[in-house]
Parts: sequence; C-alpha cells; structure tokens
Amino acid sequence: MSARALLVTGSLALAGLLAAPAAQAQMNFAQVQAEWAQNYDAATTMRVQRVDTPVLSRETLAATEQTIARYADIVARGGWGTVPNARLSLGDRSPAVMDLRRRLIMSGDLDPTAGSSEVFDSFVEAAVRRFQSRHGLTATGALNASTITALNIPAQVRLQQLELNVVRLRSYSGDLGQRHVIVNIPAASVEAVADGVVASRHAAGVGKIDRQSPIFNSRIIEVNFNPFWTVPASIIRRDLIPKMRQDPNYLTDMRIRIYNGRGEEVDPRTVNWNSDEATRFMFRQDPGGEFNSMGFVRINIPNSHGVFMHDTPARGIFGEDFRFVSSGCVRVQSVRDLIEFLLAETPGWDRTQIDATFRSGERIDARLSRAVNVYWTYITAWATPDGLVHFRDDIYQRDGIPGVPMAKLPGEEEVVN
Repeated sequence: MSARALLVTGSLALAGLLAAPAAQAQMNFAQVQAEWAQNYDAATTMRVQRVDTPVLSRETLAATEQTIARYADIVARGGWGTVPNARLSLGDRSPAVMDLRRRLIMSGDLDPTAGSSEVFDSFVEAAVRRFQSRHGLTATGALNASTITALNIPAQVRLQQLELNVVRLRSYSGDLGQRHVIVNIPAASVEAVADGVVASRHAAGVGKIDRQSPIFNSRIIEVNFNPFWTVPASIIRRDLIPKMRQDPNYLTDMRIRIYNGRGEEVDPRTVNWNSDEATRFMFRQDPGGEFNSMGFVRINIPNSHGVFMHDTPARGIFGEDFRFVSSGCVRVQSVRDLIEFLLAETPGWDRTQIDATFRSGERIDARLSRAVNVYWTYITAWATPDGLVHFRDDIYQRDGIPGVPMAKLPGEEEVVN
C-alpha cells in the first residue's frame, strides 16, 4: 500500500472511532568557548528520509497541494484525537497503545491492518519512527516528550500550516537554476540540487532564536579554504567581551588576534574589558580547521546580512534535533560533499584536490567558474511525491498560527509521566 493510499484509508477507517474532535550537556571544551565554537563531538549522521525531490520544486508544490485536500478531509471528520502522556517503547503493554495506534493510522504512519493489540509491537515502533522522521525528530521508535507533543498537535493546525506554506512554495516555483543550493531554516537542513534532483542533503546548524538566520536569495561565488575569521561586532559585544572578563587568556587560547585601525596587533592585556573599548578593534582568528570557527572552509555568499555558510571544528550538533545554535550563519554537515558539488564545474577542483587542500592548511580561494544560486528559505510544512508529509517547528514564530510548536532547547522539553 502506498503512503498516500495509507493516509486516505487510515482516515476513512478510523473516522468513526475518534471520540472527540482535535482540541548541552557538552561540557569541557564547550564551556570555555563562545557560542560559535561549541563542542560538537557526537555522531553526525542526519536521520532523514531518502528522497531526491528538493523542498523547493514543482513536485513538492503539487504534492503539498494534494495533501491539503487530504488534511481538510481529516479535519472535516473530526481530526485525529490525542494520545496520553505516557512514555512507551517496544514491548510495553498499555491501553494508551490503542490511542497511539488510532493516531498513527489517521496520519498514515501505521497500516490499518496492523492489529489492535495493547502491546507496543514492532509495527507500532516502525510507525513511530516514521512519524518522528517526518517531524525532524530523532527516529528512536519510542514515545518521548517531543514526540507526544508533535502527535498532539491538532489536525486543524497542521492543515493551516500546509495552507500557509503552499503559498511560500509557490513563490519558488519558477526556474531556480540548473544547479542550486537550498537552506531550509526551520528544518536546519541544506540541499544541493542539480537538474531538479537532490545531489546531497546536509544537516545544518542555523541561527538562534535571538540571532536569526535571514531569508534571502543570492549566489555562491567562491570557496575559501582554511580561512581567517574576522569576528563580527555583534559577537565581540555579546560573547567575546564577557569571555575575556571571565578568562583573560581566552583570546590567546582561541588564537584570536586584535588589530587597531592601522593594522597593528594589540596586546589583549592593554584593552579595558570592562568597557566597550574592545568594539573599536578588529578581531581575527588564525586559520586552522581544528579550532577556527569556520573550520576548514567558508562558502562565500554576497549579501547585505553579512552571513555565509561554513564548516565547523566540532560537529556533534548535527546529531541533535535542536540545531538552532549559530549567530545567523549556517554550519554544514559533511561540508566536503557540498564543496565538491559547488566546484564540480571549476577546473582543477576534483575531490582529490579538495581533500588535499583541506589537509594542507594553506589559505586558498577557489572562485567558481559559474556561480551557484542559493536560497535561504523558511518552510515549516511540505509534502513529497512519495506521500510523506513533513512538519517542522516554527522556530522564529513566522507562521503566526496558534498551536504550532516552537522548538525548545535541550532539557526544556515538557516532562512526561
């Protein structure tokens, strides 16, 4: 049974059964750094569906339009109800499993023929994994607080999300370029697209709630290997000065140098860190992928926001659900694959040369033979031609729809008994 047929069949099969309508523990190194160089040493595999349809495409737009009709039908039939606040996993037995089965069938995650047992069996576990993947959650297959929260978002709210985002998708339905890159901020993901097909997909670290990544279109023109990093004034004020007040050796340890207006290096000990004097200097971090905030590479994107895409010296964030951690720039998982894509049409820059340049530590700028379009977008709901319907939290509260969840920092999740 196809995913689309499963969703329709599930909504019809259970319409009459619903009783009511839908009503950093990263310590040590991280603690001595500002936010731009956290300790990301965990696994870096992004658990996403293996689909080659870009989020910005005519196919995604058409699938989302069709999904709106299906969700409108679910809403008209009373929604999909709620599940109890109960932590459940494979092998557990509970009456709550029956509610969970009904809910998963309604959203097309569980086949209606999977049985009606109170046991949390392998069918339910697989359905929970599927649901989690569609909502950008780590696919554990077990019920946790974030999964229960997502399950209990009313169908009416999800329908409104789809209706809002289909308008956003239509605005990108024109020719985006034969080769382009898409950053979907709420999904904290990056897609490299060639000839309408996703060539590679990457987890990303994007802007914090109070330091948001902007929405804009531009062109990628250059790749900077082993770059210096010039600290933006906002980070000097918000992060660097407080760090120096706590630890006078911080700049030295992080290999960040201070320069005055004449280009002369300034001794950090001569700066009054209890005033705003530091904001009058330039701060530049030496190249070095193991400690430089850009990692081994920066992707140069001309724009008025002063943001770009880059590697990071520590990568554990890519294995987390919450990846809203930067000061507006976008950190890219498996960045070498993206660099290979960007430089594919630039002579002399095959994967062997890229890897060698990473190892060398040499400061090299590679200008693309042909610029690649890039789109920083904000899509919180979409469907793909395989029938999967995806939702993400409205991290920056741009949807304006009551009831849409907003991602929480790790440790802030609702406690579930």
